[in-house]
Amino acid sequence: MESIEMASVSLKRPIASEDLSGDSVKRQKVSTETSLKAQYVEHSSGIQNENTLDRELTLEVPAEKNEKEDIEEAELLDGETEEESPESFADMMKHGLTEIDVGITKFVSTHEGFSGILKERYSDFVVHEIGKEGKVIHLNDLSVPADEEDPSQEIYSVLSPEDKKRLEELQLFKNREDNVEIEVVEDTKEKRTYIHQAVKGLFPGLETKTEEREGKKYIIAYHAAGKKALSNPRKHSWPKARGSYCHFVLYKENKDTMDAINVLSKFLRIKPNIFSYMGTKDKRAITVQEIAVLKITAQRLAHLNKCLMNFKLGNFSYQKNPLKLGELQGNHFTVVLRNVTGTSEQIVQAMTSLRDIGFINYYGMQRFGTTAVPTYQVGRAILQSNWNEMVDLILKPRPGAEKGYLVQCREEWAKTKDPEAALRKLPVKRCVEGQLLRGLSMYGLKNIVSAFGIIPRNNRLMYIHSYQSYVWNNMVSKRIEEYGLKVVPGDLVLKGDTAVPVEEGNVDSYTINDIVMPLPGFDVIYPKHKVAAAYEEILAADNLDIKNMRHRVKDYSLAGAYRKIVIRPQDVSWEVVSYDDPKIPLVQTDLDKLEGKALPEYKTEGKYRALKMEFSLPPSTYATMAIREVLKMDTSIKNQTQLNTVWLR
Repeated sequence: MESIEMASVSLKRPIASEDLSGDSVKRQKVSTETSLKAQYVEHSSGIQNENTLDRELTLEVPAEKNEKEDIEEAELLDGETEEESPESFADMMKHGLTEIDVGITKFVSTHEGFSGILKERYSDFVVHEIGKEGKVIHLNDLSVPADEEDPSQEIYSVLSPEDKKRLEELQLFKNREDNVEIEVVEDTKEKRTYIHQAVKGLFPGLETKTEEREGKKYIIAYHAAGKKALSNPRKHSWPKARGSYCHFVLYKENKDTMDAINVLSKFLRIKPNIFSYMGTKDKRAITVQEIAVLKITAQRLAHLNKCLMNFKLGNFSYQKNPLKLGELQGNHFTVVLRNVTGTSEQIVQAMTSLRDIGFINYYGMQRFGTTAVPTYQVGRAILQSNWNEMVDLILKPRPGAEKGYLVQCREEWAKTKDPEAALRKLPVKRCVEGQLLRGLSMYGLKNIVSAFGIIPRNNRLMYIHSYQSYVWNNMVSKRIEEYGLKVVPGDLVLKGDTAVPVEEGNVDSYTINDIVMPLPGFDVIYPKHKVAAAYEEILAADNLDIKNMRHRVKDYSLAGAYRKIVIRPQDVSWEVVSYDDPKIPLVQTDLDKLEGKALPEYKTEGKYRALKMEFSLPPSTYATMAIREVLKMDTSIKNQTQLNTVWLR
């Protein structure tokens, strides 16, 4: 669960909202139709994770038949093959959520808000992972580490230039051949071994075998067909003295982490699950993160730099252990807000407040979905064991435009309650609706718990986490409304992993940045002041008992957790730059540095001004919430759509 989100949005003037000073914040307009639709696409899955998923492969080559079906299905899943009209998109967003709907109502700063465009270009949002040792991860070395166990470079001389050309075309699906034959002129086992090693070393994704044809021996190179051929690494060929995992730094542009791993696995012909990482990163950004893969050589990985677009792999090393989710220390952001309207004084006030006070650590809007049925409502039905309502919320027709096949599926379900009939309306079976319908067809309408259980566990739990986040956001707003930024007796602070109340005598020992509040669960305590009663009230209103958060289905029992209510970013810096060309890059990336590309010189005056800011955040915090505090704006797509009056005419 990461802190990277939000597609391109123009934030012209903030909506009316309350801050601690009671000053009202003025309305704002939003930018272009394409910016909003890009944001919708990134938010539309709603339950995948805090980082959005847009399954779009970078391979600009035709796939094998069975792979092509997978790719088309994945594209349909994210709506990239069925483009909504501006009218239908606007209609959909009329029924979406605003920040107020999910409890995001307060600010901690007192400056006046101003306009800016976030992610006008995906290169305006650059994220570097902060590794286990607390160092910002950069891609700065493309070399392959020397390893005596790797095949020598001389081996590759056994392939002629013509062989290499044919093999490369085969690897990239650029010819119609389904294999390439290489005649073994010197028929010795050593010679054949060299050819096998050379093909596999230079052309990841190709398999080889030896065949005898008309009395001659040939090495046959081919693409292993079908999912069954996505083999595990060959254990017999891995040196015992070498660490089992090759760690590398992955630089990617405009690609989600899971998409990137799927692409790498397809080219390497391995299963995606042998990759590991510390956190997922979203699509609409340039991101740099550490990845580990089991028993794949740095040579094979480095060769992908010649094959793939929008990726770069480097900083290779062999290690004994994989990476684990949550091991990262956080993320370092470089964010450009273009066409800012704030005065120099306003910008200084906003950024100084962000640096010195921070921002309310709200869960961002993508936590709650974008359609007329928020994910937290589904989570509430699960916690209530109201299974029929849960199914209804996921499958029922809903106001607002949707992709055609989903509309037909929902209508069929409403009319017949026949899961198989509704499933036939879906060309995509891997979406949540498709998975639930498949479960219902397997287990029947009287065993919804089992039917729902075929959906991957993380996706099911995201509904419940969404409800917890909804409660937490509302309670934090209540806490800020009641007590502002003062630490008061009864607030909670962490001592190790244990929360303890602040006593009257040690209030001055803490700041607002030390205070935590619980996500509801059976293993947490609540503040010892009036906000505790608010927790009970909000849960009781949903027919949930705060004193009994265990569920008869173990997966859905909530232990709860603690979350800091105000986050102060680290390493905060900023500058205002001028520019004339909206397409000009304003951030120098790791790849730019490797390729020796310098940033254009900033102008002292130009048509536009941009606010370029840098800051580091811990895991599970939302960069958009920090930017919201700077601009004083509502980050919901619904609000942005409603304010874009020109586009909606």
